[in-house]
Amino acid sequence: MQVALFVPCYIDQFFPEVAWATLRLLERCGVEVVYPQGQTCCGQPMANTGCAREAAPVAERWLRLFASFPYIVCPSGSCTAMVRHHFHDLVRDPELADQIAKRTFELCEFLVDVLHATEWKGSFPHQVGLHASCHGLRELRLARSSERQEPSFDKVRRLLEQLEGIRFSQLDRPDECCGFGGTFAVSEEAVSCRMGLDRLDDHRRAGTEVITATDVSCLMHLEGLARRHGYRFRFLHVAQLLDEAQAEPVAGAVPADEVTQ
Repeated sequence: MQVALFVPCYIDQFFPEVAWATLRLLERCGVEVVYPQGQTCCGQPMANTGCAREAAPVAERWLRLFASFPYIVCPSGSCTAMVRHHFHDLVRDPELADQIAKRTFELCEFLVDVLHATEWKGSFPHQVGLHASCHGLRELRLARSSERQEPSFDKVRRLLEQLEGIRFSQLDRPDECCGFGGTFAVSEEAVSCRMGLDRLDDHRRAGTEVITATDVSCLMHLEGLARRHGYRFRFLHVAQLLDEAQAEPVAGAVPADEVTQ
């Protein structure tokens, strides 16, 4: 199986170790990973700010770059959600956008829903707090959100819970926003910081040692607040956590003829 790795611009510039951890994780699953050269932003910051005209050519370029790949995998729920749900209304060829959207996956949902790689071995003897990022939760449906009456599920926890020694924090408000929200953190700084501190206080009460999420942008926001207030948490993207745990799929990658199309 060949997969194109989509690395969001903020990961490329600030957290390249997340991209490397994602690469190693996919290769452990037997996947051939290709990195399309010339990647740029997907246009999410402009689109979120209401600048659709400025976001459109960036989205068009992204589609041309990734159009030929059978699967596109991204270690970011928000950027995946941008491609999956918002390109349709930005570009001149919405049908093409819809076709590529079906082949674009956040890392954890790709492992669970496409590869069916849900049995892992590895060790991470720490108490972990899962931060449910808003885009991953409510646009990609990586887990059940508290406002919906439906059976509980959590694709991220499903990947992590088999690691030896791992413990999960019981949060009072497990799916509350951290307050980052991209440009929201700039335009509404005070509200954004207060929301982030609320999340950190919840983790402190629960005894969290390591905070993990599918979006390093949320972790960046929380880590900045933690440093300024002297909170001693570690912050790891879920790919970094699995990589540090030396996690391996028990039976390797699913054979190509069993992969979900």
